[in-house]
Amino acid sequence: YKMIRLGVNIDHIATLRNARGESHPNPVKAAKFAINHGADSITIHLREDRRHIKDNDLFNLKKIKKIPINLEIAATEKMLKIALKTKPSFVCIVPEKRQEITTEGGLNVKKNKKKIKKVLNKLNQKGIRTSLFINPSLTDVKLAKILGAKCIEIHTGKISNLINNNKRYKKELKKIRNAAKIAKEAGLKVHAGHGMTYKSAKILSKITDIEEFNIGHFLIGDSIFIGLSNSIKKFKKLIK
Repeated sequence: YKMIRLGVNIDHIATLRNARGESHPNPVKAAKFAINHGADSITIHLREDRRHIKDNDLFNLKKIKKIPINLEIAATEKMLKIALKTKPSFVCIVPEKRQEITTEGGLNVKKNKKKIKKVLNKLNQKGIRTSLFINPSLTDVKLAKILGAKCIEIHTGKISNLINNNKRYKKELKKIRNAAKIAKEAGLKVHAGHGMTYKSAKILSKITDIEEFNIGHFLIGDSIFIGLSNSIKKFKKLIK
């Protein structure tokens, strides 16, 4: 068996900093800290409204060679430009609606095929590992492969909510397991993320086709009580 990699999303450290409009807590310092305490990579979502991560955060993070950055962006010209300029190790294309509080589901791959394909092509040419954030749907997995993505990241928000509210989650788990299996068979790398807690991460870590979890909100939130190094360690232990 192999260990699932842990990507730590530091968006909400930037949210906390922005609440004051000053420079503390510093997301770059947090990224270094997370990597030193067991995170395998750092995920940041540069949103169109810059509500947490700012361009400067990305540029400053990019200067630190030992930090693999997974940049989440919407499939827009502006965002593509920024990604091509900063050349992060990984780019994950995510859906984005102005009014949403957080990403509510996977990309509508079918509807945005042309746009997504164009962005993927440009990033692939630059040797940036590309990923699509999708729902656990077999159609979307197949489309991701056709459009040229190298990985998929399965949206785990729905299953995490079901698990946290002690509702039946087996049907959703089966969907995720199937999507991961089909993706792997198609030669795609399989990642998962969104809404994950200790409980849902433990359950999802049983799916052997998943290679990487990206966890942010809950991990950062729990670090208020137990410290960032401990919340990272706790996730690492659970997903072994």
